[in-house]
Amino acid sequence: MNKVSIVIPCYNEEKNLNRGVLKEVYDFLKTQKFTWEVIIADDGSTDQSPKLVKAFCQKHEGFLLLNLPHGGKLNVVWGGIKKAKHPLVLFTDMDQSTPLKEIKKLLPHFKKDYDIVIGSRGLKREGAPLYRQLGGIAFRQLRGLFLLREIKDTQCGFKMLKTSVAKKSFPLLAAIKNPAKGNEGWRVGAFDVELLFIAKNQGFKIKEVKVNWHDEDESDTKGQGQSRFIRESIDMAKEIMRVKRNHLKGLYDQV
Repeated sequence: MNKVSIVIPCYNEEKNLNRGVLKEVYDFLKTQKFTWEVIIADDGSTDQSPKLVKAFCQKHEGFLLLNLPHGGKLNVVWGGIKKAKHPLVLFTDMDQSTPLKEIKKLLPHFKKDYDIVIGSRGLKREGAPLYRQLGGIAFRQLRGLFLLREIKDTQCGFKMLKTSVAKKSFPLLAAIKNPAKGNEGWRVGAFDVELLFIAKNQGFKIKEVKVNWHDEDESDTKGQGQSRFIRESIDMAKEIMRVKRNHLKGLYDQV
């Protein structure tokens, strides 16, 4: 029987929480045969998110709130993974744009000796603003020129790993080894690219699986929409080039 730890990063998710996303997660999980735990890792939210999550956890067994200092999405995903107690760990977004039920598409592949199974949104981003759709196309084309050409979607926030693989790979990420200080707002970055590249370099088997996705994010307190997207896009482009430079220098061959 599968045993899965589910990590949900949280930063100023009050509106998504108020529309009942955790209830959706619980209603799905309570009907499943596999063993599970849900770790909600809060990134120093400044709204009512911690209060809402705490109240939910107190009423629902198997849910845990993990309060962490502000550091961005990677920081809280890694914080949750370190707390994971089951052999498989999934990280998924609070807004549930990819509903948790899509986990059923990922689980069978671990019986086929895959170490990492990632969700893929395909080429279309339903419900996303046009600028994000166009930006996503540009990002995929740029990333494909340099890294992980065989993977269509590195950025879908729905990834499952063997916990042992996650705990071996995440500490090798540059932002984990050298965390940035003074971050403000919700910092996402392109850590997924480096994570998958490192895992591939270590010899771990990666499977990409098409999942249902529709933009359901109602949060408007993570930062300015379009301006934040432009800033993140620039950071992601820099991240791709940094990973490529490290690869050419042979730095990943040492891990």
